[in-house]
Amino acid sequence: MKILITGGAGHVGRKLRREFAGRFALIRTFDMAPAEPIGPNEESVVGDIADMAAVESAMQGIDAVIHMAAEPNEAPIETILPANVIGTWNVYEAARRCGVKRVIFGSSNHAVGFYPRTQRIDELAPVRPDSRYGLSKCWGEATAALYADKYGVKSLILRIGNAADLPGSERALAIWVSGRDLAQICAIGLEHPDIHCNVVFGVSNNAACWYDNSAAYRLGYKPQDRAEDHTDAAMAGEVGQQHEPADLYFQGGPFCAREYAGGMIPPKS
Repeated sequence: MKILITGGAGHVGRKLRREFAGRFALIRTFDMAPAEPIGPNEESVVGDIADMAAVESAMQGIDAVIHMAAEPNEAPIETILPANVIGTWNVYEAARRCGVKRVIFGSSNHAVGFYPRTQRIDELAPVRPDSRYGLSKCWGEATAALYADKYGVKSLILRIGNAADLPGSERALAIWVSGRDLAQICAIGLEHPDIHCNVVFGVSNNAACWYDNSAAYRLGYKPQDRAEDHTDAAMAGEVGQQHEPADLYFQGGPFCAREYAGGMIPPKS
């Protein structure tokens, strides 16, 4: 299989390339910066995800796409639109034009960030974006559904939690995902025969997890790592931190707290 990783020079892209080394016939990266170092089965293409011609060129000869290119932070909508909205549209439209039938869409926990931490949710919970960033991921999920239903471009929608090397906060203990677990679930999305437009959560086997990830387990996901094995590192990251009530109450944390004017937050029990 020949795969394209958009955002392949970024934090998540580098992890996936490391975990996938030697597994696929070709890993081609597409990013604003070159991917370094390049492995023996890798190619690096430099380009802008908002440029359809560049995306379509990078898609040539590819069997499947892992789409991770994005503006990863909350920002003005003008900053988010080019990569997260136009770029995601370009990926799916280029896949359709080039005959690519499988896309892994790197969505986010922030697509459902306004659920309270006391509520455990699954993939069927309606989206509740916590930010303009989260809203852009909801749009990407809807784009994935359109292209699966209308054009046969199948997707695994991967709502990624916290993909840091180690969990760095109490919140991350619930949503952290290791590099090898993230690669495992991406591989399922690339290879499982029964994918249509499935939603799963990109989290490891965390005891404090807010998500019912049964949909991923039914596809064969068996996470190998646990956030609680790194509790000391997570709590060290909390030293000196001040949190707004919305940060502590909602699953989206600081993305919910920014500009929050939604009313009273129940006290933390």
